[in-house]
Amino acid sequence: MRRTVLITTFGSWGDINPYVAFASELKERGYLPIIATSGFYRDMVERAGIDFRPVRPDVNPEDYSLLERLFHPKNGLEILITEVLLPQLRESYQDLLEAINGADILITHPITFAGPIVAEKTRTPWVSTILAPLSLFSAYDLPVFPLFPFLKNLDRFGPGAGGLLIRFAKFVTRNWSEPIRRLRAEIGLPPGGDPIYEGQFSPELVLGLFSPLLTKRHTDWPQNTRITGFLFYDKEADLLVDKSGADSDAPGRLERFLESGPPPVVFTLGSSAVLAAGDFYRESVDAARTLGIRAVLLVGKDPRNIPDEPLPDDIALFDYLPYSQIFPRAAGIVHQGGIGTTAQALQAGKPMLVVPFAFDQPDNAYRVTRLGVARTIYRYRYSAQRAATELKTLLSDTTYLRRAEQVGKIVRAENGVAVACDAIEMQLRR
Repeated sequence: MRRTVLITTFGSWGDINPYVAFASELKERGYLPIIATSGFYRDMVERAGIDFRPVRPDVNPEDYSLLERLFHPKNGLEILITEVLLPQLRESYQDLLEAINGADILITHPITFAGPIVAEKTRTPWVSTILAPLSLFSAYDLPVFPLFPFLKNLDRFGPGAGGLLIRFAKFVTRNWSEPIRRLRAEIGLPPGGDPIYEGQFSPELVLGLFSPLLTKRHTDWPQNTRITGFLFYDKEADLLVDKSGADSDAPGRLERFLESGPPPVVFTLGSSAVLAAGDFYRESVDAARTLGIRAVLLVGKDPRNIPDEPLPDDIALFDYLPYSQIFPRAAGIVHQGGIGTTAQALQAGKPMLVVPFAFDQPDNAYRVTRLGVARTIYRYRYSAQRAATELKTLLSDTTYLRRAEQVGKIVRAENGVAVACDAIEMQLRR
């Protein structure tokens, strides 16, 4: 009889794709994987051949007004937790409680707050995962906080200063998770650790689904943490492409454009920030024109991202393209710093200019800049002039390309999905 692995996740496409890769590999190994997440993703998950269970809240990741609020630099994370996730915590708990029936193990995403509660209540073996180093909140390698990135400078004063900052962050956010503590008390569970911080980590196994190039192990990590490498899932049929056929010639247009001149710079904001892009694409067009370079713009479905004036022949515009198709053929990549986009850029071995918006993006930007493969401009400072200046340095200084190619070889040699599945199999044997 096949053993069942229940995987619960929540968020944007970048929060779904790694777990589809995870589930697909588990299925190849003879397990029965189930993905439990927002109903919006049912079609994509089932087309990948994976069983699906709906878990509320069922949030549309293409809701422009919501995304603009979530990408607010000051209040975005608080809005996500206190206005989107926790008002439906009880519904999430009930849905996941039903989904876990018959499961041999539960795998959770960092903000599936009902997951640890269900695992503890049902005594189901539980493995937690994180997608980016920020979630570890190490005092030895402070995360970059979106609103106050300069606080990263406290690293120079050692872990004591870092620990004080993290304790302050916990104090500021202490009331956000009150609904979780209430629910735990009502169903007879102890309060547990802060669910935004240490409470998200399984005492059995924590998997970091990212490359060890981004951080080194520190003594204040959960002791049972294992870094696997990135998990990639970039199948064209399951991306946010226009299924209506309106841009069915996108692959052909891309190929014709790529073959008509030197490699372009790709400008993209992933699948979420693209819905709160502001003037990013207009400034990017002006930067490309200033430098006289070829460019590909991936503008998503928001019509506000399409420049008002006709584009010259050396700038091509698409809704979405699989990153695995376009990134390896680019001269450089300008992106928002989401962990999925960052992983694809690292794998492609191309230098990048990161324009972080919110959440883990400033921290990811810092880490790839520290690696020597990127430069960073914060969203509120992004302009055609600054972008052109940074891109000129990035493209003319061959140090960035050489380092990016070295890093790309390392990332391509990693097999995050195999390492992650090996760890799950070992946990199941225990």
